[in-house]
Amino acid sequence: MSQDLVFYTNPMSRARVARWMLEEVNQPYRTHVLSFGLGMRDADYLAINPMGKVPALVHGDTVVTEVSAICAYLADAFPQAGLAPAPTSRERGAYYRWLFFIAGPFDAACTNHVLGFEIGNDAEKAATAGYGTLDRVLNTLENELRWRDYLVGKRFTAADLLAGAYLGYEMAVGAIEKRPVFERYCANLMERPAAIKARQIDNDLASHAV
Repeated sequence: MSQDLVFYTNPMSRARVARWMLEEVNQPYRTHVLSFGLGMRDADYLAINPMGKVPALVHGDTVVTEVSAICAYLADAFPQAGLAPAPTSRERGAYYRWLFFIAGPFDAACTNHVLGFEIGNDAEKAATAGYGTLDRVLNTLENELRWRDYLVGKRFTAADLLAGAYLGYEMAVGAIEKRPVFERYCANLMERPAAIKARQIDNDLASHAV
């Protein structure tokens, strides 16, 4: 059974984050670029991801969807890349915390904000929403990064990749304010060779109007 990595993507989507992770683990992979609409609704692809969205990753018999899950999977599948604390490390707790903080509260708060679903000062709504409020989410992340370069210990992990990619995008499109702490943090991460290579690949694909 082939253990090739097969990546399903569109360069104008969150799959760009998974591309960066693939470049970080530095393993060969094949890319299938799908168009929005019919391309992602093709029966063969729906058998891989019934949601009809990208990204998706196939590794032998294993299918992984959702950006955060792909990042976590690749970090564990290729431990030699050093993108996650060892399973027995106490830092694993912080790693899980921030990985899921970005995938959960941060993403939900930003998405709702963009769509106009504001919690505001409504305490009851804030208590119901898993993220509380957008300000609370941003303040929590800012306070964690104020005096550090990475979320877990003193080295880059998949949690930083996810956080840097999401923060950078949300600031670039004006969905959240450009706080100096976030700008410093993202600038450092975006200069990683794998990040640069991934951007070049996806920018080239995007230029062909997939």
